[in-house]
Amino acid sequence: MELPEEIAAMRAGTGDPGALLGEFRRAAVLVPTLGPDADQLLTRSLGGVRWILAFTDEGALARFARESGGGAAGEPWEYASVLGARLLDAVIPALDGPTGVAVDIADEDGSMLFPPVPGIVPDEVAVGAGSGEGA
Repeated sequence: MELPEEIAAMRAGTGDPGALLGEFRRAAVLVPTLGPDADQLLTRSLGGVRWILAFTDEGALARFARESGGGAAGEPWEYASVLGARLLDAVIPALDGPTGVAVDIADEDGSMLFPPVPGIVPDEVAVGAGSGEGA
């Protein structure tokens, strides 16, 4: 299954968490970029966690852009295509503080969170891993 189908199965209660994580790691997701050189990823913070916003396709990104009111009407958003594994294994460890990935957050029935916990992000940056630091 592709990532949207894995998300749908998980939300329906019939999914396999391992298959979902594996598909996310293999999937190329779209991450809006900011800054003069488009060198910053679009994030939101909630409850002390930074969430990298990622989208399964341009349609999901466009829905978020419309709902968030970001940018001028009809103005395209810059984005990078990034493998989920790269976000989890390289990008998140390079950021300060607990960081996870929020996928397709404008799609009420199709969104999914990949929180900064052991088994999803590297243990050294996972919340609650090891000595309890980061919790």
